[in-house]
Amino acid sequence: MTGGPSEELHLWFHEPMKPIDLMNPIVLAYIGDAVYEVLVRQYLISLPNHRPHHLHRQATQFVSAKAQFHILEKWRPHLTEAEADIVRRGRNAKSGTMPKNADPAHYKQATALECLVGYLYYGKQVGRLRELMAIAFGDAADGGTTKENQDARA
Repeated sequence: MTGGPSEELHLWFHEPMKPIDLMNPIVLAYIGDAVYEVLVRQYLISLPNHRPHHLHRQATQFVSAKAQFHILEKWRPHLTEAEADIVRRGRNAKSGTMPKNADPAHYKQATALECLVGYLYYGKQVGRLRELMAIAFGDAADGGTTKENQDARA
């Protein structure tokens, strides 16, 4: 293995054919779903208790349509105008199929979240992804205490 600690980890092996602003929101959601799942799994593995069933149960707190709907609601006040536009594009995109057990409104919002994650991923905005995921993990990491709650108590 070459390089040292300063060498960046690059996961962009294949650049998309189109600029990200011109990509179909469903395509961005497709990659965003995978990236989001990896980020959730990395977070869960960083915690104690790695029994597979426990990991799966914890993951559903973040990856279900309903959970993604709630996380997107937590993100909304923090989004830039450009990010909010991507979220709107993702929410309004026609995906074709919807899971039987998903609430349509939650599913559209989950697609919007995944579209934003895909957009940030292909835009190589790793720092921004970290910020948003820290907000998503805030309640779980703090045992129900968010930064907003901490600020309100101070």
